Amino acid sequence: MQLLKNKVMQEGIVLSDNVLKVDSFLNHQMDPVLMKEVGREFSRRFSHEPITKILTIESSGIAPAIMTALELEVPMIFARKHKSLTLRDHILVEKVYSFTKQETNEITVSKKFLSSDDHVLIIDDFLANGEAAFGLARIVEQIGAKVAGIGIVIEKSFQPGGRLLQEAGYQVESLVRIAALDNGCVTFAEEVIS
Repeated sequence: MQLLKNKVMQEGIVLSDNVLKVDSFLNHQMDPVLMKEVGREFSRRFSHEPITKILTIESSGIAPAIMTALELEVPMIFARKHKSLTLRDHILVEKVYSFTKQETNEITVSKKFLSSDDHVLIIDDFLANGEAAFGLARIVEQIGAKVAGIGIVIEKSFQPGGRLLQEAGYQVESLVRIAALDNGCVTFAEEVIS
């Protein structure tokens, strides 16, 4: 997705060989025009699936997920990372390790928002080791619903998440795949010459 690649090149900041900061357009301040196009692209890539719900994790996945839900005209649910006084009973819970924050969170979703009839598209901002996507998939599968696919805004393809999710049988669609973050530069996977 060229618009997203341009944003990564213009505004992304390489903090290390493993960390790309995109807080100016994706996970702190958000570019609504870009998010609208992200939603449209995910809608196009998963148009063959009978999607009934979109699922993400708070908070960085919410913008691309809600725009995808808007395009597909289905509800969007976000898994909570933080305990809520109003979300205690009849919940689905999974543990998820965050590569960026170097911590494990218990994510929760109310059972009333998912059923075994649902076809759920998982959307997230980043894919590194696949922990968040696997955690969301386990939540979907706990209720007996089907994971229709996994949409990722930015995949760090030099980390194993994408491969592990595909090996587990999930359709993974990443809008941008990064092959390396070396010497302060972003190299996209499509640019790697073997």
